[in-house]
Amino acid sequence: MEFLNDYTKEVIATGILFFVVVLSRLIVSKLVRSFAKRSQTIEKRTRLVLKYIHLLMNILAVFALIIIWGVETKDIFVVFSSVATVVGVAMFAQWSILSNITSGIILFFSFPFKIGDSIYIHDKDFPIEAEIEDIGAFHVYLKTQKGEIIVYPNNLMLQIGITILKHPDEEKEFTD
Repeated sequence: MEFLNDYTKEVIATGILFFVVVLSRLIVSKLVRSFAKRSQTIEKRTRLVLKYIHLLMNILAVFALIIIWGVETKDIFVVFSSVATVVGVAMFAQWSILSNITSGIILFFSFPFKIGDSIYIHDKDFPIEAEIEDIGAFHVYLKTQKGEIIVYPNNLMLQIGITILKHPDEEKEFTD
């Protein structure tokens, strides 16, 4: 009982933070899913973006808990700078992975092309004409007319010029 007497404010603040995080996750999930439904984005991509957003929200909640429970600010900065240094060194070694994840999120929200689109990639060394089969967190899967599956990094999809040859909807004939 003495614990509750000594830390009443912290326990209440932790409960409120938990409630806010759960409520925020629900609201963000509904907003992203409604955006995805309006833009006709597939469920797999929607879940991937939600996973990233929820991870960010959880990290922010952990920082808020640290502040609520009164960890010294200088200690937070020491731990944060140490973790940031380790993560920075690791990410520098793996910059392409981070670049592909970021590009995957950009492709989700801006979607200049969709699954099923036939595209031409203007790469001077390896030009590709193919249909988009899937867009994942790291790669876009393309299928050529010969049936070959090409795995193309997301970051290159944003850096190289691409011509959209046809959308799947364009093949359908409209009749009255």
